[in-house]
Amino acid sequence: MARPTEERNQDATVYIGNLDERCTEALIWELMLQAGPVVNVHLPKDRVTQTHQGYGFCEYMSEDDADYAIKIMNQIKLYGKPIRVNKATSDKKNLDVGASLFIGNLDPDVDEKMLYDTFSAFGVIVQTPKIARDPDTGNSKGYGFISYDNFDSSDAAIDAMNGQYLMNKPITVSYAFKKDGKGERHGSAAERLLAAQAKKIKNLCLQMFVHLLFHLQ
Repeated sequence: MARPTEERNQDATVYIGNLDERCTEALIWELMLQAGPVVNVHLPKDRVTQTHQGYGFCEYMSEDDADYAIKIMNQIKLYGKPIRVNKATSDKKNLDVGASLFIGNLDPDVDEKMLYDTFSAFGVIVQTPKIARDPDTGNSKGYGFISYDNFDSSDAAIDAMNGQYLMNKPITVSYAFKKDGKGERHGSAAERLLAAQAKKIKNLCLQMFVHLLFHLQ
């Protein structure tokens, strides 16, 4: 069922979180089919236990189907747990924003699901949380990354969570270093300015589209 991320149509893909351990890809497929034609369902599995980690992705035929799924499937209960359904955004789009955080001093028992459940309280997480792991054992290296769709959310997460205990250790939360290797962190004034400009352009395009639609009727 799974397809490589780079082959997935990210605009037509939704993130599904807070899944009970009894959920299977076949079950999620049948559920999400209620919103439209499903192309692919993927529940990432733990390398060691081979059980899914409480979240997954569903790719639809079109972006409209994905948007509809978010509207009707979010908070539906599976095995008594309300699932979360929101848009899965590609890494490329996320880098345009730059609201990416480094989470350090993680307890070995903290997994990706716990990071998502903890940090989703501050805003929309636009890609699956990543925990650095030993490639041989799958054990956590004690740090990970979270990315939001805006700086207000990432700022709030730093203010609220830096120094707080997660499991048995006080975590550190700060802006992640950029991948270009120049030692600069995300969250700079330049990035914030670009994000604000992009938001203005997006809103302007939306207004123009609505205006055009109104006159075509």
